[in-house]
Amino acid sequence: MEEKLREYATLLINVGLGLREGQSLLITAPVECAQFARLCASAAYDAGCREVVFDWKDDRLERERYLHADDAAFDEYPEWHARLLNDMTAAGAASLTISARDPEALKGVDGERVKRAQVARYKALTPFYDTVIKSGVQWCVVSVPIPKWAKKVFPELPEREAMSMLWNAIFSAVRITGDGKAVERWQEHLDILAARQKKLNDLRLKSLHYTDPRGTDLTVELPEGHRWQAGRNETPTGQSFVPNIPVEAIFTAPLKTGANGVVLSSLPLSLFGNIVDKFQFVLRDGRIAEAYAEKGSDVLRAALSADDSAAYFGEISLVPYDSPISRQGILFYNSLFDENMRCHIAIGSANPECIDGGVDMSEEELVQHGLNRSAVHTDFMIGTADLSITGVTEDGREVVIFENGNFAL
Repeated sequence: MEEKLREYATLLINVGLGLREGQSLLITAPVECAQFARLCASAAYDAGCREVVFDWKDDRLERERYLHADDAAFDEYPEWHARLLNDMTAAGAASLTISARDPEALKGVDGERVKRAQVARYKALTPFYDTVIKSGVQWCVVSVPIPKWAKKVFPELPEREAMSMLWNAIFSAVRITGDGKAVERWQEHLDILAARQKKLNDLRLKSLHYTDPRGTDLTVELPEGHRWQAGRNETPTGQSFVPNIPVEAIFTAPLKTGANGVVLSSLPLSLFGNIVDKFQFVLRDGRIAEAYAEKGSDVLRAALSADDSAAYFGEISLVPYDSPISRQGILFYNSLFDENMRCHIAIGSANPECIDGGVDMSEEELVQHGLNRSAVHTDFMIGTADLSITGVTEDGREVVIFENGNFAL
């Protein structure tokens, strides 16, 4: 176990972040993940890191705040914390986020409070998010188990066994075996993603049509100059990094006003610390005009009303149904893993890197080029074993992109 943990930490620092000598690192982590966060700090210092700064999170304290804090607090954001994140990224520090939480940590909490807090956070941290989303510095989101999350994934097992099972599932998803060769395996995997990314970009698609027997019938137009992204990113100084580990998806941005039809979810979604399940959207001219959910409808409506653009799509991602994570047969209740086991779509903001020249565009220019901009970005899964996706190219040719849930290219 110790060998696997160190191999994992080394992978994150050397491949996930590509940390360079003399660079500072910000690690954001739940207090329950302190042991692994310390290993990541050690790996960073081994790589020549100038300084590691920690930003700790706690599910219990967050819940207490949402339940009992003064109502006005949710329209504000602590200046000291905004300065920490904004200033560190402005100074060129890399960012490692360990994403692990109880999927239902905020069950019963007022969804409006959560929505307002999310909007306040986005406004205060706009410089941080802008730098990160445009790859101004290296950043990587990863995960390790915590007890309540493990028990949600494996409810029939005692806590210790559930933690062990979730560790094994995560190690498998991130290609960690303990043999010290994870870096080599990841380089091979990233090369495969890059080859498929090139195929999609070479097609110069104008739109995609999604269908499945459950009722999904959705057409999504793509903006002129869109670019498919996958696996590796690169900073302006040429530093390669991998924003998400694991990653199986190839994604781009849709035209904000170009989605029409019906789309059904295929997996439950952990949203604002609550579970939303069995939901569907009806879209007209890009906007989610109707939304239905058997569970968590209030939370879903709160997310869709976060701002004027929250009810539009910002990302479409292609993931084969037989991806290594999907083959485990586990619902992780964590978007980092669930979004890499099924095709998914995101409501909310689009990534500027998904359009030619986007990283150099202003917010207004991104909107003019058809990209959605919002304070939220939430992935929901739509992939199934019988999902079909047909693309139409700029010259009018039809191309089968997905057949029976998997790539046909």
